[in-house]
Amino acid sequence: MQKHEYYKTFIWTEEKPEFVESLNKASDKYIKAARKKDKKIIKQFGDFGTSHHSTPLTLDSDFMDLRNYIGQKSWEFLDQHGYDMSQYQTMFSEMWVQEFSKKGGGHHSAHVHWNQHVSGFYFLKCSDKTSFPAFHEPRTGARATKLKMKPDLKGVWPGHDLFHLRPKPGTLVIFPGYLEHQYAVDHGIEPFRFIHWNIQAVPKEMAKDV
Repeated sequence: MQKHEYYKTFIWTEEKPEFVESLNKASDKYIKAARKKDKKIIKQFGDFGTSHHSTPLTLDSDFMDLRNYIGQKSWEFLDQHGYDMSQYQTMFSEMWVQEFSKKGGGHHSAHVHWNQHVSGFYFLKCSDKTSFPAFHEPRTGARATKLKMKPDLKGVWPGHDLFHLRPKPGTLVIFPGYLEHQYAVDHGIEPFRFIHWNIQAVPKEMAKDV
């Protein structure tokens, strides 16, 4: 029998450590402001279980080099899916930095971001002791008819409905906007900080008016 693979979900990863030092420095003021905004929560419950989320980064010139790079890579990501990108312009709809609680418990439940075509992460502070992203099977039919997997399987198999990545500072991840993702609970052992963004492919005729 010939084996054919269809309806693949692509996730691109790359190591780009050259942005880490400058973007950590540029992010410090945003994390400080986010923690100040969360001061009442921290005072009442302690710095446990929260994710300190910045205001938008899209207009900050300190993040321009990263934006230009991932904007181009996201265009290539869609182009290599076979989409006619001559008709579209990629535009950032969201970009922010966040840091999980120092006392641990930071996490994100499984979710998607509405009306996006490309999403991604750039990791600034992380290790093998911190949280990490996990991705869910995007095909609803496959999830509805899920069978039990063999015990003690190693590697990633077509029947798996969840897998995770272990990033390090400088890891860049690009994935389809429809892909459900989450973050494992962080134990607060070491700092965990990353930049998240979403990109829309807007028809060029519409983009003229934006």
